Amino acid sequence: MAKSSEKILVVDDDSNLLEVLRMRLESANYEVVTALKEDDAVQAVREHTFDLAIIDLQLAERDGISVMKDVHQINPEIPVLILTAYGSIESAVEAMRKGAYSYLTKPFEPQELLQQIDEALESGRLTSEIKKLKGLLVEKYDFANIVAKSEKMQKILGQVAIIAQTDSTVYIHGESGTGKELIARAIHLGSNRKDKPFVAINCAAIPDTLLESELFGHEKGAFTGAVQNTKGLFTQAHEGTIFLDEIGDMPLSLQQKSLRVLQERQFYPVGGSKPVEVDVRVIVATNKDLKKEVEEGRFREDLFYRIHVIPIVLPPLRERKEDVPPLVEHFLEKFSGKMRKEVNGITSGAMQKLMLHDWPGNVRELENTIEFAMAMTQHNVITEDLIFQTSSQAREKLVSLKEAKAAFEKSYIIQLLELTGGNISKASEMAGKYRADFYNLLKKYDLKPEDFKKG
Repeated sequence: MAKSSEKILVVDDDSNLLEVLRMRLESANYEVVTALKEDDAVQAVREHTFDLAIIDLQLAERDGISVMKDVHQINPEIPVLILTAYGSIESAVEAMRKGAYSYLTKPFEPQELLQQIDEALESGRLTSEIKKLKGLLVEKYDFANIVAKSEKMQKILGQVAIIAQTDSTVYIHGESGTGKELIARAIHLGSNRKDKPFVAINCAAIPDTLLESELFGHEKGAFTGAVQNTKGLFTQAHEGTIFLDEIGDMPLSLQQKSLRVLQERQFYPVGGSKPVEVDVRVIVATNKDLKKEVEEGRFREDLFYRIHVIPIVLPPLRERKEDVPPLVEHFLEKFSGKMRKEVNGITSGAMQKLMLHDWPGNVRELENTIEFAMAMTQHNVITEDLIFQTSSQAREKLVSLKEAKAAFEKSYIIQLLELTGGNISKASEMAGKYRADFYNLLKKYDLKPEDFKKG
């Protein structure tokens, strides 16, 4: 059944057919605007917002393809169905190549017409949702690097747009570096919870002894050093979304408590005697085969089925190589700004090396590869010799001990900031440094704590 807001433009120079189409569509609860003349159709698109256009291929003064082009110049998002006589199917196929969603051969069954309309409108809704979602991501997080040129990633973004509207638990599976947290944030931003907190934790990065307190909080005196009541991440995520990355590394001792939160949305803080209730949307991610983990006794079967509600499988970069060139373009732009270097391209030889690589580290590895090449280049293009120099050519060109120590130190500080969400007190404590010394290190490597804030 049509939504009351869905408006369809019908263009045909046969007034009888136009009236028949109007009656059929209005009886199916669509709002209909008709046009006998081509110019009237184009003017209608200027004055109204349409969800779909149905255009006859053979019109009195112009062909339907040229009218479709004019329509798409005004609003390129409108799906177009082309009506054609049996002998003009070749022209209809040409219309699809030029942007039509599909075509219908006259005479057609009413049910076939309605089915085609329904499919075209659904396609339009999905395109609109993906565009809106990407707009939100770029606007709020500069996540333009969710590159979706490949069919696989287009499908995933389509899934994300639909999943975001639900409150169900989402299970994201993918290799390291495929962008699992990026997709989790996309789901949060596309949901009704988008203005509430997004809280992320990597279960593999926190020691087992601290993970329970991090997730559920603790009461004063619960253990040595617990000098005050502390809210855990589940409480911090109240009314928002919590993202449990690498949940496959959660110790068995905590899995029962996590299962209770998922089932009842309540838990006891460490050392607490009163349950805390929370309203959270849960998204989990892992690069492990959790079914195998269950079989080998390292992961609870009941928790697996509780989290495996809506699965999203992120393809590795080697399975979507068509995304490599646009990703490279994005990273060039990103690092040109950061490094204040005018690097605006990459040689064909360098691109060939990137396309032939297997990418075990996925998008993260590609980003690091481009960052290194950008840092090292003395020209306005990246050349082949700078690609994979850190791995395949490292023996030929060793850096000094001082440079190696600096690279390690910067990488270590970045990991601390990512782990603590940019919290300087926690990061300096974990590093065993005074806050003032830690700030000096941040200044040394041009790192900003706010870039690592979560949610």
